[in-house]
Amino acid sequence: MITTNLTKLELSALTSKADSFQQCRVTFPLLGAHGTKKSATVYFELEPGDHLGKHTDSAEELLYVIEGEVQVSIDSETSDLGQGSIAVVPEMAPHDVKNTGSKKAKVLGFFGGANNIVATFEHAWEPGGEKKVDTAAMTEQAAC
Repeated sequence: MITTNLTKLELSALTSKADSFQQCRVTFPLLGAHGTKKSATVYFELEPGDHLGKHTDSAEELLYVIEGEVQVSIDSETSDLGQGSIAVVPEMAPHDVKNTGSKKAKVLGFFGGANNIVATFEHAWEPGGEKKVDTAAMTEQAAC
């Protein structure tokens, strides 16, 4: 059985030099490196006013708002979501998530596909200066 506890995750802090409000704390609680075969998750937290950054994902994603208030933009559509809300992000649709509330927002994303999800961001993340996040590379690193 594969399990994880969302309240005990180690999160990585990411920022962007190009956009001071593109910052989050993030991890991938379950993906191929943990033994999943056909699904993966991403968990991220946003402080008030911060956003994830416009990007595309190579797989469809379901965004579940655990806590807080966010604005989700997908292509040209925008919607305000609160705790308990879910948004569907189509494969390769440009999207962003922004914390519009006064408290930290916590969001869990579910992907169809465990080892081959590539997220491509408009602005690079620091540390590292990368625009792409590749779960296959994470799985390979975990295996080493």
